Amino acid sequence: MLFRKEVSEHLQSRYAGPILLITGWPVWITLCITLLFLAALLLFLWQGSYTRRANVSGEVITWPHTINLFAPEQGVISRLLVSPGQQVNAGTPLYALDISRVSSSGNLSATTRALLKKQQQQMGEMQHQLEQNRRATLTSIQQQLDQLRSAREKTQQMVDSATEGLNVMRSSMNDYSRFMRKGLITTDQQNNQRYLFYQQLSVWHSLNSQRVQQDMQIAELLSQQVTRAADFDAQQAQYHIRQADIERQLAEADAGSERLISAPSAGRISSLSVTEGEMVSDGDSLAQLVPTGDSTPSLVIWLPNDSVPYVKPGDMINISYAAYPAEKYGQFPGKVLSISSAPVSPRELNNYGSAPRLADGQIAGAWFKANVALNHQGLRWQGKTLPLASGMQLQATVFLEKRPLWQWMLSPYYFLKNSITGPVSDER
Repeated sequence: MLFRKEVSEHLQSRYAGPILLITGWPVWITLCITLLFLAALLLFLWQGSYTRRANVSGEVITWPHTINLFAPEQGVISRLLVSPGQQVNAGTPLYALDISRVSSSGNLSATTRALLKKQQQQMGEMQHQLEQNRRATLTSIQQQLDQLRSAREKTQQMVDSATEGLNVMRSSMNDYSRFMRKGLITTDQQNNQRYLFYQQLSVWHSLNSQRVQQDMQIAELLSQQVTRAADFDAQQAQYHIRQADIERQLAEADAGSERLISAPSAGRISSLSVTEGEMVSDGDSLAQLVPTGDSTPSLVIWLPNDSVPYVKPGDMINISYAAYPAEKYGQFPGKVLSISSAPVSPRELNNYGSAPRLADGQIAGAWFKANVALNHQGLRWQGKTLPLASGMQLQATVFLEKRPLWQWMLSPYYFLKNSITGPVSDER
């Protein structure tokens, strides 16, 4: 060996350096720190609490609500009568939907309309001819009446004149009788005077009979005038009924060829879903209409069953809007106004884009509708007002039950306890 063993040991001990023994923490200090930490932990678990939260979906709505217009039946959009953003009144046509049927002989509705139009024209010509006949007939009767009345007036004058002459002849005949008794005239003269009197009486009877006959003819013409006028009116009524029936058939033919989709109320066209020439099916969306009025935005959220017992009107919630990410804009406050007392029907849920759905688009489970009010100042961020539109999606955080922390830690125990507990009674 090059070096002795003693030299190697000496060199190793010199390079390692001296050994220093450091004194550790006293045991009582470590014990006190541990006990203090355990006491603080127990105090935190006993006094601390946590409020369970639930994130639910919802959307912005306006009042009155946006109206969605759907196709009433299958057809082709033949005409587009409005444009997006246009103000319309109630009843304004928006679309013309062609629902006509075509056969080998052509368009059935167009053919039916042509035939009905021809019938309507013929009916109008017949009514016009009937009206002319009515006027001619009644005019002729009126002319006959005028002539008879004129002749009757002349006859009346002749009767009056004959009456005066008859009275004179009667007076003269009485005078002749007196003269005969006095012997002033002969019997032939008296008989001649009587003959003249009875001749005048015969003329008076003839004229009076003629007057009575004329009165009867006038009464008959008056009755005929009323009867013929009633007959013409009855025929006109029949023509009007047939005309109304043709108009009804025309309306049905129009309804079977083209149907107008009109605005149910006054408002502004928000969007149009289809264009001219596009084919639609029954129930397809056509347009959205924002009704005229104070369109104050509000919110609607959908609460699951397990959150309804803990949410009540007046509670504050936190809201995150899809259009305004919470990472940049933060959360906004909201206040629960009302909660439905019964689950919302699936039909109503289908009208909302924010309704909770499964992966296949179906709605499952029971959901309660809650109306939420915004801050009276709207959405404010850095001194600016953020606009809201109907249908805007959102996520809301609702605050549910509040428990001490130790109860939350023992939740698995409560679950296990309920799972192994036997039948319970109403006595608690």
